[in-house]
Formats: sequence, C-alpha cells, structure tokens
Amino acid sequence: MNKHIIAAAALASLAALLGTPSYAADKPTIPIIVKDTTSPYWQIVLAGARQAGKDLNVNVPELGAQSESDINGQISILENAVSEKPAAIVISPTEFKALGKPVDEAAKKVPIIGIDSAADSKAFTSFLTTDNVQGGRIAADGLAQAITEKYGKAEGEVAQITSLPGVGSLEARRKGFTEELAAKYPGLKVVSDKYADGMATTALNIMTDLITANPNLRGVFANNLIMAQGAGQALAENKKADTIKMVGFDGDDKTIAFLKDGTIYALVLQDPYRMGYDGIKTALAASKGDKVPPFVDTGANLITKANMNGEKEQALLFPKVK
Repeated sequence: MNKHIIAAAALASLAALLGTPSYAADKPTIPIIVKDTTSPYWQIVLAGARQAGKDLNVNVPELGAQSESDINGQISILENAVSEKPAAIVISPTEFKALGKPVDEAAKKVPIIGIDSAADSKAFTSFLTTDNVQGGRIAADGLAQAITEKYGKAEGEVAQITSLPGVGSLEARRKGFTEELAAKYPGLKVVSDKYADGMATTALNIMTDLITANPNLRGVFANNLIMAQGAGQALAENKKADTIKMVGFDGDDKTIAFLKDGTIYALVLQDPYRMGYDGIKTALAASKGDKVPPFVDTGANLITKANMNGEKEQALLFPKVK
C-alpha cells in the first residue's frame, strides 16, 4: 500500500477515536492530491501549492500516488483526505471515468477544486486547467511549421503517441491535434495513433517501431512528458531528428536538453506552478463561501529552440521549485 495512504488512514483512525478532525485547527487545511508525487511536472504543481500555503497561511498536505496509473491508490487517498475534514481539497484526477463517483461523494462533504485533468463529475466547485484541446491544436500547428521548414510544405506522414487511454487531459490533446490537422493541414496524414502504458520505455519502443515501419514518417506528437522523454530518446538513438520532427508536451531536464540540441523541435508547455498556486488560492476562497469561477484556463505555449531564451519562455522552462 502507498505510504501516503497508510499515513492518511492512520490519521483518520486517530481522529475517529478522538471524535475530532485530525487536521490542526489553528489554520485551514487544504490537501492537494496529484497523480504522481515523483514526477518533475507534479513537483512543480506541488511547489506552487506549497508557496500558496505560505502566502495564504494555509496548511497544505502534499498527497498522491507514485504512478499516474495507480487509480485505486488515488481514490483511497481522496477518501482518507475527506475523512479528515479539511477546509477544501485540490485534486488532479488520474482517470476520467474512475474518479467521477469518488469526486461526487467527496463534494458532498467538502469543496473540491480540480486541476489539470477532468473527471466524470459535475461536482467540482472550480476547475483550473490548460485548455488541452487548444494545447493539441498548438502542437499540430508547431508540427506543421517544423515539417514546412524541413520539407517546404506541410505534407507527409505523421504519428501521435498518447501516454494512457481514458485520461481526460490526454484525450483532449489528442482530439485537438487530430482536428487541427484535418481542418488546416490536409496534406499531413496520421498513419499511426498509439496508446502506451504511461512508461517512457514503452514510448521509446513505440517510436523505434514507428521509425522502422514508416520510412516516410515526417513528424510525431508525443502528448505528455513521459512520452516525449521516450520518443525523444528513440529519435536520438536512431539519429532521426533531422528527418522526423517532434513536438512534445511539458518539459523537464531531459526534454529541454532535447529541445536545445534539436532532437525535439518544440514543447507545448503548461503552467503547472500556477495550477498549484491558484488551485489552493481558489480552494481557500471556496471554503469561505466566496464566489469562484467555474473554469480557469491556465494557458499553453509553444516553446522552440528559436524562442526558448525569451523571459516568459525561460520562466515556463525553469520554474522555481523549492
């Protein structure tokens, strides 16, 4: 069992014995539950939430499983967090369908603020996320630009790799990418649309197979950080970055290095720090009964080697994680 689940369960049991909430009452407590506490992306989200806690005098427990595929683990963490009677909860659901009912149940007892990924629920008090459909469109435009620069026209075979099936944010990116190609770039044909299992090694293997099976492949969209890591590694190992242009989603040291050396043409970057910070800020307001917006678009930007040294781009590439 995940250590966070064990700790949360122990605290909840103690609270039940004492008949009082387990969280300290001297200031409001707003847990944030992310998909994967070990991921660089989620570390940035947590850093934003942590800073909000300091600025707003809120206790912010940092919770989450250790893999985005641990759906049951996240459900248990959410249930335990609710049992401790916090002021509100901020959560990024791991899977759209599976987290629907748990979010519905949790929202009967405490305001729930969603960030990053949706769930099959209408019970969120507010939802802060990238417009992931627009993020997919931005990726399509970036890939078309890369292929045009290399080949003279936005024509040829392209592929798409999605980290996991059934994840709201990923499906939205996939939808936006596919629709943008169809609407604006009819010369670009999607010859492969693959799902992986959330592992970078699987993305590496998928990309390696694509290189072998599709000798005319001109571009690929890897629609989350882990897929970009693996697919980028495959391009580097096979020395295909010049002929196969790639757009990834989100950044870390590895994918930023690929951006610098030209292995990856562009990264679509979200603002995870803002999601974490504004998630806690919004949750605090909701816990006081203040009116909060039902939806907040936290933005997405295309970062290329050509523009990566800009002030805004540098802040997105290298957010401060304390």
